[in-house]
Amino acid sequence: MVAALVNWLQEQDESMIVLKKPHELEAMRASGNLAGRVRDRVASSVVPGMTTAEIADFAGDLIEAEGATCAFYGYHGFPGKICISVNDEVVHGIPGPRVIAVGDVVSLDFGVLLDGFFGDTATTVLVGVTDPEVIRMVRVTQRSLEAGLEQARVNGKLSNISHAVQGVVEGAGFSVVRDFVGHGIGRSLHEDPQVPNYGRAGRGPALKSGMTLAVEPMVNFGVAGTRVLEDGWTVVTRDGKPSAHFEHTIAICEGEVEILTAG
Repeated sequence: MVAALVNWLQEQDESMIVLKKPHELEAMRASGNLAGRVRDRVASSVVPGMTTAEIADFAGDLIEAEGATCAFYGYHGFPGKICISVNDEVVHGIPGPRVIAVGDVVSLDFGVLLDGFFGDTATTVLVGVTDPEVIRMVRVTQRSLEAGLEQARVNGKLSNISHAVQGVVEGAGFSVVRDFVGHGIGRSLHEDPQVPNYGRAGRGPALKSGMTLAVEPMVNFGVAGTRVLEDGWTVVTRDGKPSAHFEHTIAICEGEVEILTAG
């Protein structure tokens, strides 16, 4: 979850990026693990006939039962415990009375605050969707996240992640959302650096051990453009076609990237 426009032509300031100490990484493992476990339980519970409010309440109960806080609730005034975005809604959908129906594409975005550290993760659930191209879009979105994480290596450049995501998405004929991006994460939900899902490789800050990032491709079936509804939060596609969203919180390590929200 992030609401920031990016001018990726400008280099980001590496001095603003917080490198986590070992004890901080251990705390982030706990918050990330909780976020991932809640994500998986909630995603498997989504069925036709549920309201988005019921889904959010279930997520909130799971989070609070672990002594954690729903990170999004009240964040800059956001009124929901998690974000639930359906069909043409890209991100920041507000839970409410909307009833999930067969054929819906449901994106679930979770933020958890546990012992002073944040975990952030998202997934997209297909509720009885039969359109093969929509199914392919969701699978491509997940694959683009995996491709981005494969580039999350010490001494690599941040934009290598961005470039890998874009290559998978556009190579499959879909569009990368450019108005909303990934981000650093730790003691704050949103830290430097910003992590676009597009861009040329070999640019931006060098990846260093101890960096923690939330990488989150948002992919549209049609055009990349978005707009914000009158509620001031819900972002939808400009052409009314569906969108998908996947996200992991990761730690850059000396070996392979560590997916903190693997669940």
